[in-house]
Amino acid sequence: MSLYEQLDRMADAQDGMLRTAQVVAAGICKPVFYDYVRARGMERVAHGIYLSKDSWVDTMYLLHLRFEQVVFSHETALFYHNLTDREPMQYTVTLKNGYNPTKLKAEGVQVFTVKPELHEVGVTTGQTPFGHTVPVYDMERTICDLLRSRSGIEMQTFQGALKAYVRRKDKNLRTLMRYAGMFRVEKILRQYLEVLL
Repeated sequence: MSLYEQLDRMADAQDGMLRTAQVVAAGICKPVFYDYVRARGMERVAHGIYLSKDSWVDTMYLLHLRFEQVVFSHETALFYHNLTDREPMQYTVTLKNGYNPTKLKAEGVQVFTVKPELHEVGVTTGQTPFGHTVPVYDMERTICDLLRSRSGIEMQTFQGALKAYVRRKDKNLRTLMRYAGMFRVEKILRQYLEVLL
């Protein structure tokens, strides 16, 4: 099999997307890869990431590849977990404190930050509409994030999400209360839950 055929197979397996690091790890040198990119008319969509011209851009997956620290959160996580019927106007992500969010904000991404020790709490994975795996916070962490950021979120969005969560069979109230304690929103969460449960 020629190197171009090998690259074609790799691109097909990745829905038309190739990363320089992935190609080099497969034993193909950069000059050959860049010749292939030119020959196939691939587009550079980010540093080290190329997409064939007939492929759709999976924006969520591309964000994840470019900024590995991001975890999809808040309204984006709500939509992912079907806790809202409103598609978010912009992606919402959470980063560790100290990470420079300038590039993300310039691209219209809403960025929240947390202490490094809280960044991994509730991280799970989800599938984008294109079938790629990205990190997203679980439902319980998302509810706590919304409570922490309630001044910047429409009350209707939060209340609708909490009502939808309470109706879910797969909810985990024990985990929710544990997270609420970690994020110091336990008191206000109890007030909301007393009304809904």
